[in-house]
Amino acid sequence: MGRTYPTLLDLVGGTPIVRLDRFGRDVPPQLLAKLELLNPGGSNKDRIGLAMIEAAEREGKLRPGGTIVEPTSGNTGVGLAIAAAQKGYRCIFVMPDKMSQEKISTLRAYGAEVVITPTAVDHDSPESYYSVSDRLAEEIPGGFKPDQYSNAANPEAHYRSTGPEIWEQTDGGEIDAIVISVGTGGTISGVGRYFKERKPEVLIVGADPEGSVYTEDAEHPTHPYLVEGIGKDTWPETMDAAVVDEWVRVSDRDSFLTARRLAREEGLLVGGSCGSTAWAALQVAGRMGPGARVLMLLPDGGRSYLSKFYDDNWMIQYGFMERSAPVPTVDEVLRFRRGEGSELPDLVTIESAKKVGAAIDLMQRYGISQLPVVRQEPAAALTDIVGSIQERSLLDRVFKNPDALNEDIAVAMQPPLAIVDARASLDEVFSALSGPAAAVVVAAGGVPAAILTRSDLLEFLAHQRMQVEG
Repeated sequence: MGRTYPTLLDLVGGTPIVRLDRFGRDVPPQLLAKLELLNPGGSNKDRIGLAMIEAAEREGKLRPGGTIVEPTSGNTGVGLAIAAAQKGYRCIFVMPDKMSQEKISTLRAYGAEVVITPTAVDHDSPESYYSVSDRLAEEIPGGFKPDQYSNAANPEAHYRSTGPEIWEQTDGGEIDAIVISVGTGGTISGVGRYFKERKPEVLIVGADPEGSVYTEDAEHPTHPYLVEGIGKDTWPETMDAAVVDEWVRVSDRDSFLTARRLAREEGLLVGGSCGSTAWAALQVAGRMGPGARVLMLLPDGGRSYLSKFYDDNWMIQYGFMERSAPVPTVDEVLRFRRGEGSELPDLVTIESAKKVGAAIDLMQRYGISQLPVVRQEPAAALTDIVGSIQERSLLDRVFKNPDALNEDIAVAMQPPLAIVDARASLDEVFSALSGPAAAVVVAAGGVPAAILTRSDLLEFLAHQRMQVEG
């Protein structure tokens, strides 16, 4: 029988290093990547999960039946959850709301409880994920907060495991630079200290998101950013800046696009922080000669980000990618509707002096659920539109009072529908139809020309999709 391992925890560490020849083809040095995503829980945080729990047990801070409470972007939670599952501890993780749904679902799959807090609050706010985790750890009997941001076992785990692994895998540190994206600072502090003690000429580089405190200055103040798991808004105790020789600031855009490159060029489905690391590694490698070797640590895998930066629509929404084809306009949707043989006039309106019953008859005749209300017909300008009639509100009104059928439209009408330009792209008008079911389309000169409904958009988009797939 081949070799077996007592528990999953015995598989943490020992991650391989791979050459990235395709990704690094445009820089002289050889690019190497240590695949921390191949840890059992999918990230480098597996290393510190067990280390922090065992340190707490030795110090008497965590006892049998206790509860682990930790603020986490997801990966540390998985590392703790794996160790907790082996040791029988309850876990509660507090996460900021910018984290992907996949990360939240993963933690719950391990049996952990997850508390979500707002991202855009100050570090000291009672609502921050630091403050909420503090409060829960104090209030829950047997509660213990490992606090990866201040726990010395965090960098120590990397000093004792990650650093020596790299040293051995590179034939005694035969590399010129190590690039690490920085969150708590545990990885770069532990690995950096290990190499500074043995081969201080190896360049230790920290990759930091734009908006993080590590590379803050007068021109680059702290601000929210989208990449997960790295960067900070305050300096943690686990960060030893003395071992970092250089910092590289990386934008969300470069992080996400580079992560996508790694998937498509090297078959490495990695997280956004890996994109930050790899982009920074390219900048460092660009200054070195052909005999150099640049090692990057890729901290986690990409399956937790499939609904985010691996999704083209998400990237387009945040302005990180352009659409591959021109976005259709409102005019195109209306032309499609006419081409389908619709008997519905482009613009159906009703005068404010007419009765509610007449509005209902008109909507039934054309199978529509809303009407612009105008002073007079035809409406020659937007100022002629004074309100709208909605099928749902009319039903409620007539149900409660059948005599409402004889009321003037002016008494029952609601505010006017949204206005969209006939030349506008669907991207521009999407928000106008996210609430109301229809909008008034204006032609050149501001003349009301048509009604655009959500049904029109759905039918048009479905037709486009069928053409593409056909």
